[in-house]
Amino acid sequence: MSETKPKVKAPKVNHETKAFWEATAEGKLMVGKCNGCGEHYYYPRALCPFCFSDKTELAQTTGKGKIYSFSVTSHPKAPYTIAYITLAEGPTILSNIVESDFDKLAIGQDVEVVFYDTGEGNAVPMFKTV
Repeated sequence: MSETKPKVKAPKVNHETKAFWEATAEGKLMVGKCNGCGEHYYYPRALCPFCFSDKTELAQTTGKGKIYSFSVTSHPKAPYTIAYITLAEGPTILSNIVESDFDKLAIGQDVEVVFYDTGEGNAVPMFKTV
């Protein structure tokens, strides 16, 4: 089962997340990168969750990943799937699977990011199977 294009609400943006959301408007999925310990992490924030260094920056991802886990909700009006996606760069993020046949999803399946415009200058990253 697949679904129609979901309506997405604009996120609440603050000074710490502004650059991340601006990048989504350009079709870029960013993760945090610590210049102290070298780890990549999601969600991007000013302090590294591994070593607490403030020497962090945003790093662009390839947008490729694999399904780590997922759950399909089969509502007749609006079926949807949420999933943990492990990005090629390492971090695992929670997102939606869209534009895919929900009946054929599998753990370990390859996915790539797609962006859904909010109409407010940014977009929400979701994933589809490849």
